[in-house]
Amino acid sequence: MADKPDLRGLPSVDRVLGLCGPAIERHGRAEATAAIRATLAELRAGASAPLPNAEAVAEAVGHRLAERYRPRLRPLFNLTGTVLHTNLGRAVLAEAAIEAVTAAMREAVALEFELDTGRRGERDDHLRELLRELTGAEDATLVNNNAAAVLIALNSLGAGREAIVSRGELIEIGGAFRMPDIMARAGVKLVEVGTTNRTHPKDYRGALGPETGLVLKVHTSNYRIEGFTAEVDGAALAAIAHEAGVPLLNDLGSGTLVDLSRWGLAKEPTVREAIAEGADIVTFSGDKLLGGPQAGFIVGRRDLIEAINRNPMKRALRVDKLRLAALEATLKLYRDPDRLAERLPTLHFLARDAAGIGAQAQRLAPAVAALLPAGFAVETCACRSQIGSGALPLDTLPSHGLRLIALRGRELEGLAAALRRLERPVIGRMQDGALVLDLRCLTDEAGFLETLRGLA
Repeated sequence: MADKPDLRGLPSVDRVLGLCGPAIERHGRAEATAAIRATLAELRAGASAPLPNAEAVAEAVGHRLAERYRPRLRPLFNLTGTVLHTNLGRAVLAEAAIEAVTAAMREAVALEFELDTGRRGERDDHLRELLRELTGAEDATLVNNNAAAVLIALNSLGAGREAIVSRGELIEIGGAFRMPDIMARAGVKLVEVGTTNRTHPKDYRGALGPETGLVLKVHTSNYRIEGFTAEVDGAALAAIAHEAGVPLLNDLGSGTLVDLSRWGLAKEPTVREAIAEGADIVTFSGDKLLGGPQAGFIVGRRDLIEAINRNPMKRALRVDKLRLAALEATLKLYRDPDRLAERLPTLHFLARDAAGIGAQAQRLAPAVAALLPAGFAVETCACRSQIGSGALPLDTLPSHGLRLIALRGRELEGLAAALRRLERPVIGRMQDGALVLDLRCLTDEAGFLETLRGLA
């Protein structure tokens, strides 16, 4: 057994500290000192010859501190083929929204302050008129996500009373949040009507009674039943609810402010259409098809919006100044629909032409192949992208990507792990024995190739 080295050969804390100027400048003297002591303690515990000199220890300390302060919420390349990937943050914000958030972070803002009168204001006022303009609703408010929007709307309009909903619309939202559970937490009694695949007007009329607080319609944006089906559309359901003197709450889920078929995408009901059909309250998300930050919008009748705003839960569910700034900038982009796909990243990704993505794949394939470790090959491939986050679940988009293949017994899982460990991680998807990098959401080709150099 080899003799253990003389630990007195390790450099002192002060000696290493004198070589850690950049680390001290970035992280502070106390953090640098603690990192040096931790590094030296590890070296003493597992010492072997030769002992590192002070310069090597200082370098190790620098790496240690860099890893300690590496952001947990890191930018990455979403090459999964899912544009609105819930686990990867959903919508990428527009530059206008990013600039608005940056300005709101740097300075004090009139969040709840009326500049005209000098009195206290309401934070929802920053978006109220914009939402009225874009949706045709009488009034609007917002909370921190769409599940919260449904929760507070149900509680405000129907607490202690019955809420009628089609059995085929009792959806489960991501993360195992189920509509019946949200309704129970809202304090309304669930009354299911119809069957899983067919619900008729008579089913709703038969369930209406003195204990009915509201009728709920849920857009099944995260799944679709096909075949022998029937449902009551928004206009007919609004008429049924209004005959009984109760409001109709229409939860659109993803929600969109524009007709997506203009860009070759499948038609989704717009918020304006839901309001025009007679819905008294419409709820929808901010970070899905709308392309903004996470938020839950509530638009509709003025008296009902006022009731929702009086609910004590409103303060607990409100949004902060940063999201308000991003939402305002995002919503204003919708005033110019002709340039919306150029300015809103979500719509830009969804509307990308498959031929253009294919040309990008051909362009990148040789460069990527040169940067991969030995034992892996690259070929271009046609693939299908998904919209994601429960929007248009059966509709996929033609796309192209890079198909990474393992040769000579190499394992793709190891390559996928190495791509995730890069300074800016690269996330693809396993498919048919290959790691596919769908290029639909790739805009920074130079940055992508530079990141892959880290595989070396």
